[in-house]
Amino acid sequence: MARYDGRANDELRPVEIVRGFLKNPEGSVLIRTGDTQVICTATVEEEVPSWLNGTGRGWVTAEYGMLPRATSERTDRYKVTGREHEIQRLIGRSLRAAVDLNQLGEREIRVDCDVIQADGGTRTASITGGFVALCDALDYMVSMGIITKVPVQGYVAAVSVGVVDGEVLLDLSYPEDSRATVDMNVVMRGEDFAEVQGTGENGVFNRETLDLMLSMARHGIGDLISKQRECRSE
Repeated sequence: MARYDGRANDELRPVEIVRGFLKNPEGSVLIRTGDTQVICTATVEEEVPSWLNGTGRGWVTAEYGMLPRATSERTDRYKVTGREHEIQRLIGRSLRAAVDLNQLGEREIRVDCDVIQADGGTRTASITGGFVALCDALDYMVSMGIITKVPVQGYVAAVSVGVVDGEVLLDLSYPEDSRATVDMNVVMRGEDFAEVQGTGENGVFNRETLDLMLSMARHGIGDLISKQRECRSE
């Protein structure tokens, strides 16, 4: 099967990560993956959820939403659906996997992911870009003497993979995702899996297909982490 944009089955869409995209947040990134574009900002707050009071432990959480015309049809502004709640929890879990929360003190970093244009893979782009924004916020905390070192335990990135017309494809765009019979989102910290969400949308899939999907996702995430490292070293 030839992909509509000419990519190989195991090829990512073009990725661009722009740091310092906004001037006010402690960390901010614009990430582009193909035609999907997400603004990720990280805010440092000198408090934690009440259930962490007195523990000396910090927290990382996330919020996610789409602008009204990020998609082909307008959606209501600030309408948080069950889908958005699920995506927010996924992003938060993924980013917490990157950080030693005991080193934050009783502080929370809130990562906001605002999709300004959606063409598939918005949640995985939010994780990949959100990690860079989170790191920049941690750098800010070190520079201000709030913490003594950046408590990152490993680079975190995410990618989608699926089965379309009987073939395993990496980094699905919307036209591919909408036809996928199997859809999976994979999050990794370095060489280790942080989360795998896989669904047989229109049937089931076997172990061989699962292994191929995970292998392809690992390859793609390795490339994404290289992009993160490259932009962080600029």
